[in-house]
Amino acid sequence: MARSTEKFATMIESDVARDLRAYASASDRSIASVVNEALAEYLQRYRVRPAFQSAMDEVVTDHAEVLARLAR
Repeated sequence: MARSTEKFATMIESDVARDLRAYASASDRSIASVVNEALAEYLQRYRVRPAFQSAMDEVVTDHAEVLARLAR
């Protein structure tokens, strides 16, 4: 099943655009596919994973008093 796409415009530095075009051409890919993959990887790296968030919530709940003392 094809994923839906959305038109997106932005400005990037000229040297980055040049390198992007060169990379896309050398890898026989579209600029859109390279940008989409790069952004997806970047966002995945900085997204808080549910398991981590759940563990952090548990630590904060279980150790609220100690954390409050450490914050002083």
